[in-house]
Amino acid sequence: MNPTIKKIIYWGLTAMVAFVFAGSAYGKLSGSMAPGFGIDAETFKLLGCIELASLVLFIIPRTGLLGSLLLVAYMGGAIATHVEHAQPIGAPIMITAFVWVVALFRFPELSNRILGKSND
Repeated sequence: MNPTIKKIIYWGLTAMVAFVFAGSAYGKLSGSMAPGFGIDAETFKLLGCIELASLVLFIIPRTGLLGSLLLVAYMGGAIATHVEHAQPIGAPIMITAFVWVVALFRFPELSNRILGKSND
């Protein structure tokens, strides 16, 4: 694949993930998230800060792998919260899968490790 096209895809996928998580964090920090989960406003703000910190780590190429893992872990908590409150879990599962796909594209060493390929 042409390196220029690969770079465009790299940053395009990164921007899509950033858009999803930035919107979610904004909702938590602004207090506009639905109170249907039984979580108070201060906890939502804390979750928004954690989400933003993980997103910043994800966007920076040098810390992107760590950020990817933190976002996936964050979404695991979101899935657990949805299950606990009998909410649909389709959206958090799709977001988690998308983060994994983007991480596998952005970090070939991760896909090599998961698929058992050698770096020879």
